[in-house]
Amino acid sequence: MPTSIIMWGAAIFLGVIALIFFAIFVKFIGLWIRAFASGAHVSVPSLLGMWLRKVNASVIVDSRIMAVKAGLGISTNDLETHYLAGGNIVRVVQALIAANKANIQLSFQKATAIDLAGRDVLDAVQTSVKPKVIDCPDPTKGTPTVAAVAMDGIELKTKARVTVRTNINTLIGGATEETIIARVGEGIVTTIGSAESHKKVLENPDSISKVVLARGLDAGTAFEILSIDIADVDVGQNIGAQLQTMQAEADKNIAQARAEERRAMAQAREQEMRAQVVEMRARVVQAEAEVPKAIAEAFRTGNLGIMDYYRMRNIMADTDMRQSISGMEGKKDDKQT
Repeated sequence: MPTSIIMWGAAIFLGVIALIFFAIFVKFIGLWIRAFASGAHVSVPSLLGMWLRKVNASVIVDSRIMAVKAGLGISTNDLETHYLAGGNIVRVVQALIAANKANIQLSFQKATAIDLAGRDVLDAVQTSVKPKVIDCPDPTKGTPTVAAVAMDGIELKTKARVTVRTNINTLIGGATEETIIARVGEGIVTTIGSAESHKKVLENPDSISKVVLARGLDAGTAFEILSIDIADVDVGQNIGAQLQTMQAEADKNIAQARAEERRAMAQAREQEMRAQVVEMRARVVQAEAEVPKAIAEAFRTGNLGIMDYYRMRNIMADTDMRQSISGMEGKKDDKQT
């Protein structure tokens, strides 16, 4: 009885092992046959290891088949390593095949480094073979033209097309298309701004591209600028005249403010003088009020007699009469004039 139980247990165990191997065989036999038939041999243990490491074995096998068919000696371990690092192994292999066909020196290590840096290595190789055109400025950013003002104050609106080719050697760490667009736009603004007249720019727009291209704007970028072509030049507003108008308006406002300030100061001075006049009149009234006291004191001390007092009154009356007469004559003269 115990012997039969052991035999049955051994049979079940062997059956489970057989089922596991059969499942693995069924799972990887298709990939193994496809790789073997393509000459890109991948062992079953390698496929099993990929499965245990959670690597998409189908992607690795297909990439190795492409590499072998293109004559590239890329091992399965290299492909799996790049896959585990988070790279796009299919794009890398396709880029290596395209570079090999175009006689571009591109190693597997550099291709994987470019891919892990976040760049599209296949697009970079294709752009190296077939240059692409960049619009300056980028119309998707909401700025359709590059606006610049010549020395005569006329605004020019320019569109440029920049033909670039990817530089594989500077692709890692090199600046992107945005830098090229910004540098070209800056060069256009500087060139137009240094022109004495906008007419010279309109007569020879090619001078802009020549000056900008000679500045070496592709330094430190991932591209090589092949040409800069001015697609369109339009005349904008007369910025110089607008600035002069604004300056004249500002000068007028400043002059008005200064005149208002002087008028306010004059009014304040007038009020101050009126206050001084009132103060002086008060002092005169105060002094006149002291005259009767002085006369009374003179009477008491005997320094002034009654006849002297009447003579003084006659003189004061005569003075008042003369003043009234002169005042009437002055009014008549004013009426006659």
